[in-house]
Amino acid sequence: MQKNPLIQFGNVPITVSTLRSCFTDLDAPQKKIIALEKAGEIIRLKRNLYVVNAELSGKPISIPLCANHIYGPSYVSSRWALQWYGLIPERIYRVDSMTTKHSRCFETPLGVFDFHQITPDYHSVGVNVVQDGDVSYLMASPEKALCDMILLDMYVPNRSVVRLEQYLREDVRLDMDEFMKFDIDILKLCAEFGGKKTIFNNLIKILKQ
Repeated sequence: MQKNPLIQFGNVPITVSTLRSCFTDLDAPQKKIIALEKAGEIIRLKRNLYVVNAELSGKPISIPLCANHIYGPSYVSSRWALQWYGLIPERIYRVDSMTTKHSRCFETPLGVFDFHQITPDYHSVGVNVVQDGDVSYLMASPEKALCDMILLDMYVPNRSVVRLEQYLREDVRLDMDEFMKFDIDILKLCAEFGGKKTIFNNLIKILKQ
């Protein structure tokens, strides 16, 4: 029995041109791709970009890897990254990423992927390369993920240190024990290059208490 050519791609997103190259023996490879999508063997992430169904590839679909491929340069951040690190209790389904390009939103069968524009200097701060099996992707460090979440939240207390700590404990429900282990140097860089300097400096004050 001939092996399905899609299995070779695993959980790495693939372009439509790569898919076509698997079916060069067919007269209409594009029709084959449409049929594969209808059959659920491949999932459309955006125009001309797909990922193989996990049941077929044998590998779970990596949401952050998909996010990196959908729009870049970008890294996964904010509440999605915080829940990935186990720092907040909620299960987050909307994936926020930060990018140096214009803000965009992509609705896919895997969920909604939001990309938010930030400056190049701020973008380069506190980003980790996460190795996940045989693939890797870019994700904010815990410190950067929290700062990015604050950037995206219009209702963060911006003056009082006491109110900011209350916001972290009660609104975000952040694991404060883990927060107290945060790297102050990353927060200092976020304060230097980010857009909410007062709040980021107040985070540092909480850590130093």
